[in-house]
Amino acid sequence: MTPPEAPVAGDIAKAADQPPAVFVCPQTMRKRADFLAAARARRHAMPGFVLQGRERGKDENEESGAFRLGITCSKKVGNAVTRNRAKRRLREIARLVLPLAGRPGWDYVLIGRSEVTASRDFGAMQDDLRNALSRIHQTR
Repeated sequence: MTPPEAPVAGDIAKAADQPPAVFVCPQTMRKRADFLAAARARRHAMPGFVLQGRERGKDENEESGAFRLGITCSKKVGNAVTRNRAKRRLREIARLVLPLAGRPGWDYVLIGRSEVTASRDFGAMQDDLRNALSRIHQTR
């Protein structure tokens, strides 16, 4: 008997199109200086969140050129339960969208919005992130 989540022989091709279940971005932004550098770079506001993004310079690339992710929700988003829910939702849309639409060597910061991030439709938030990424990656 195979477990329900195990791919059957015909489903292997379908599973390759989806991002892996484990988060592909092990690098998270933790230093305040990284968040401030992203705040000085490009930004795009969407209904459910604000996306900030910047391309890291050659001198500041980590051991791998993978993208880094930072998530922040201030007290304006709501109480602790609402902030944690908003951060979980932002983390999940990043896990689903960034491996396909993100670029190596970039820093992305997702900022939760007041009372909207925790309650907005999940599919709409994924579309918003795709649109925001395409806008940020456009050359000026």
